Amino acid sequence: MNIVLLSGGSGRRLWPLSNEVRSKQFIRIFTSPEGEPESMVQRVYRQITSVSPESNVTVAASKQQLSALANQLGDKVDVSPEPCRRDTFPAIVLSVAYLADKKGIAPEDPVIVCPVDPYVGDDYFRALEKLEEAVLSEEKGICLLGTEPSFPTAKYGYIIPESKDAVSTVLRFKEKPTEEEAEELIKGGALWNAGVFAFRAGYVLDIARRLIGYKSYEDLLDRYESLEGISFDYAVLENEENIRVIRFAGEWKDVGTWNTLAETMDEDSLGNVVFGGDCENTTAINDLDIPLVCMGLKDVVVAAGPDGILVSDKHQSSYIKPIVDKVAGEIMYSEKSWGSFKVMDSSKTSLTIKVTLLPGHHMYYHSHERRDEVWIVTEGQGTAVIDGQKIEISDGDVIKLPVGCKHTVIAKTRLELIEVQNGDEISVSDKIKYEYEF
Repeated sequence: MNIVLLSGGSGRRLWPLSNEVRSKQFIRIFTSPEGEPESMVQRVYRQITSVSPESNVTVAASKQQLSALANQLGDKVDVSPEPCRRDTFPAIVLSVAYLADKKGIAPEDPVIVCPVDPYVGDDYFRALEKLEEAVLSEEKGICLLGTEPSFPTAKYGYIIPESKDAVSTVLRFKEKPTEEEAEELIKGGALWNAGVFAFRAGYVLDIARRLIGYKSYEDLLDRYESLEGISFDYAVLENEENIRVIRFAGEWKDVGTWNTLAETMDEDSLGNVVFGGDCENTTAINDLDIPLVCMGLKDVVVAAGPDGILVSDKHQSSYIKPIVDKVAGEIMYSEKSWGSFKVMDSSKTSLTIKVTLLPGHHMYYHSHERRDEVWIVTEGQGTAVIDGQKIEISDGDVIKLPVGCKHTVIAKTRLELIEVQNGDEISVSDKIKYEYEF
């Protein structure tokens, strides 16, 4: 199968653990079979490769997410990077063009597009194989996956099929009805829209030629910022008469809010959390290095991270986005291809960061024009390169980096250091990169 995982969104709904760079799918909130922390994207990729190891998996991601993807999946998966966010239709077209021009798939080959962050069992991915079969059975049109609703809700969109058969023609869609409307729709056989699309590659590229003048992958990349932001639903589904849906009766949850995420967690807490005073139906996640104590709370979610602290009624947590848009500031934590960084303290003229490098990884070779830096090694071994000179470093070493000097660090083991920046202007734009043979 050719599977495209859509990894869009800014992740505001799971603030303060998610931000513009660390979207919700990269939070290590689950536990892998080996007992290790696991993110949504890692979980979904593991499930796909377990159920269908021959599948070709491509992740459609914004350029801000590329470092986090490299950190969590390494080079195991192909990536179709978006130069900027332009909604699901341009993102899907760009991914299919990547598969056609860069990976060599044929116009008649099926492509399955699904979100990167559903909480599902392995039977979900076996259902994707049925989608592939359905696409191959007809030359044109599109096939969707609809999940059997377990309760009426206004949070999801609904697919109204012609019948309750395993595969049915789609009559219409209903986007986020009231709970009363949803209850009536479910009685008539309506399904939750899982956001899964299956089609032949040439089908979408033909639509792209007609709507946005698609010529090639490279041409699309060059023009991507000028494209209209439009959803796949509006651009394709609203204008397609031949739409079928496969009915899926397994577990499916759209992990888009704290309330839903709490339902999928293995434990009520994660991190350094202490419950007391008979807490009921309370979920607490602590991403900080200090204790989090919860006393006598009921139906509450508590989340503490470098970007802030959330204390919310579980139901109200679903409506966090407009509130967070008003308060969200600078990004205080981010995963990179080489490791991660966490802001510990900041002022107008200084910034203190905890930097973690993975074994065998390194920063860019670079310099700064408006600030000095000091590195204090707190754990591990590595090699610092300062103006071309190599220096072996380990626990307790202090390295001074005056303004203008070229520098990088290469981790031999897991390497942690405290970086203190000082200058009249502390800015991410103050960086000049150089070539270096690592």
